[in-house]
Amino acid sequence: MIDPLDRIAAALERLSPPPPPVADCLAFPAYVWRNRALVPIRGFAPLPLDLLIGIDRQKHVLLEMVRRVARGHAAHDVLLWGARGTGKSALVKSVVAAVQAEQGNVALIEIADMTALPDLFAMLAPVDRAFIVFVDDLGIDTPSEARVLRSVLEGGAEPRPANVRLAVTANRRHLAPRDIAEQESAINPRDSIDDQLALADRFGLSLGFHAVDQDGYLAIVAGYAALHDLPFQPDEALTWATQRGSRSGRVAWQYIVDLAGRSRRAISK
Repeated sequence: MIDPLDRIAAALERLSPPPPPVADCLAFPAYVWRNRALVPIRGFAPLPLDLLIGIDRQKHVLLEMVRRVARGHAAHDVLLWGARGTGKSALVKSVVAAVQAEQGNVALIEIADMTALPDLFAMLAPVDRAFIVFVDDLGIDTPSEARVLRSVLEGGAEPRPANVRLAVTANRRHLAPRDIAEQESAINPRDSIDDQLALADRFGLSLGFHAVDQDGYLAIVAGYAALHDLPFQPDEALTWATQRGSRSGRVAWQYIVDLAGRSRRAISK
């Protein structure tokens, strides 16, 4: 007979399993911060920087900033904002990989839960390595998330580790939604607006990404097609973009995936 206490203990362990083992912070190029633990990203292989077309200024500025972080020099946190599908997230990953290829001692850590940032920073502070903490497609929807992010960027009692900087992508320039009704009901509407803008102001570097024109879109398609040795028709690529309702790097890649599928080819990004 199994002891009832043993059965209860086993059931509790199934309901609340122990946290996964912490990955070696020095061993992998990229991680995900999940359930208060670092999980290595297998097969971290971002696009070469040359394939990110039409964002040369943003590429140059972010590359220099990540180099500073890797060398232990003064560096800013970065907000990458603008039109969807324009390469914001791809640029962050590609730049980190490019600096790693230069023997830069830096790793990428992707995180989704803003409230977990203090725990992550506490773990990274004593590590002899630089880190870019990557927050993708941020939209501040709860006051607690906004407060945590504002505190860790600037203004909190506990300073952020010198070896860590944030790279945040967002579709909105000012991150937090600006509620007209909230502004109208505020005693001082300017106070409400200033509170919304306070978060974006804490990023030392802000890079804007704008909609891609037709020539830029076709150049992106041509770059992907050349990489994968796929012939394409510009008119067909434009029709694909028209059907999708936008021209962007993301739409260009989706066209290439469809083209490869019709050509009975397998590709990976």
